[in-house]
Amino acid sequence: MTFLSYAYCAVSNFVFLGLVYFSLNFLDKYPQRATVAILMLVYAGMHAFSALRSFYFFQRIERLEGETRRLASTAAEGPNSAASRKQIVGGVTELRHAGEVKAYIDLFFLALVILLCIAKIVTN
Repeated sequence: MTFLSYAYCAVSNFVFLGLVYFSLNFLDKYPQRATVAILMLVYAGMHAFSALRSFYFFQRIERLEGETRRLASTAAEGPNSAASRKQIVGGVTELRHAGEVKAYIDLFFLALVILLCIAKIVTN
């Protein structure tokens, strides 16, 4: 299921990149193309900032995972609670890793969109 979510993220970002590419290539007049490129650049910049901000969030989650593992190893509450904690921490670790990979995919395609927009603004 995680690979399917990665594929969906990559395909949706590729469709967005194609939309930006074709919308910028079909505009003949430079002022219109530059306006659309600047708007797409602003959107991609805000979305990239949000993706970069999520890495701070993932770092905090990773720190909480380590703290939970440390506390679970010192607490002697029985084998059932330790097993359930390990399962919960393992699930959170998988979700955090999947979120990081999706953020990297987003950043890659947003960097391509930003480069494309800058290229369309610079060229006449």
